[in-house]
Amino acid sequence: MREIIFDTETTGFGVEDHRVIELGAVELINRLPTGKTFHVYLNPERLIDPGAMRVHGITDERVKDAPKFRDVAHQWLAFVGDATLVAHNAEFDMAFMAMELQRLGLPPHSNPVVDTLTLACEKLPGQRHKLDALCSHYGIDNSARVFHGALLDAQLLAEVYVELTGGLQASFGLEAVAPTVPLAAQATPVVAGNGLVVAPTTAELAAHAAWLAKLVPNSLWAQAEATAEATEIIPQ
Repeated sequence: MREIIFDTETTGFGVEDHRVIELGAVELINRLPTGKTFHVYLNPERLIDPGAMRVHGITDERVKDAPKFRDVAHQWLAFVGDATLVAHNAEFDMAFMAMELQRLGLPPHSNPVVDTLTLACEKLPGQRHKLDALCSHYGIDNSARVFHGALLDAQLLAEVYVELTGGLQASFGLEAVAPTVPLAAQATPVVAGNGLVVAPTTAELAAHAAWLAKLVPNSLWAQAEATAEATEIIPQ
C-alpha cells in the first residue's frame, strides 16, 4: 500500500486569492518510509500576507526566484501517482492543490484522501489535535519545528500517522515493505527471559537475509539493502 504524506504552505488563507509557496511530501509503503520525498519552494506570483509569513517564516525574497507551480506540476503528479494522499486538515491542502491545478486547466486529484485531523479527533477525543500536540502525545521529537515547513511537517505527520493507525505493528506481515535503512542496520537487541540482552550475530543476520530472499524474491527489503540510499526528488 503506497501513501503520500504531504503538506503545503501558502501566501494566506483564502484559496481563491492565495497560492501555494511550499510543497513537501514523503512516501510510505505499508506504513514505512521509503526515503523518497518531494520538496519545492514556489514563486506564488503575488506577495505573501504578513500573518502567513509569521506562521511559516517564508519571505517574498525567499521565493522570488523559485519555480512556479506550472513548472513542477507534472513532476508532482508523477510523484503522487495513484497513491492515497494523507494530510492534516486535508480539506485546506486539497483545496489549494485543486485550485493550483485548476489554474493550469488540470483536474483536481482523484486519489483517496485521509485526513489525520479527523483520525486524531476520533482516536483522541477531548485532546488537542494540532501537529505539535500530537507529536508531544506520541513522544515524537519536533524540536526542529520553529516555523511550519511543508517537508518537515510532512515528515512529522508521517510518524504521527503511523501511530494513529496502530504503530509499526500495523505493517507487520509477509508483504514486501521498504525500510529506510539496510537490514543489517535494523538489528535491535532483544531482552531474553532472564534479563540478558541478546543481539543477533553477523552469521544470524546473513542467514535471515538468505531466508528472506528465498521467501520473498526481489522484495523491496532486498532492493533497499542493495541500493542503501534514499531518493529525494527536488525539481530544478
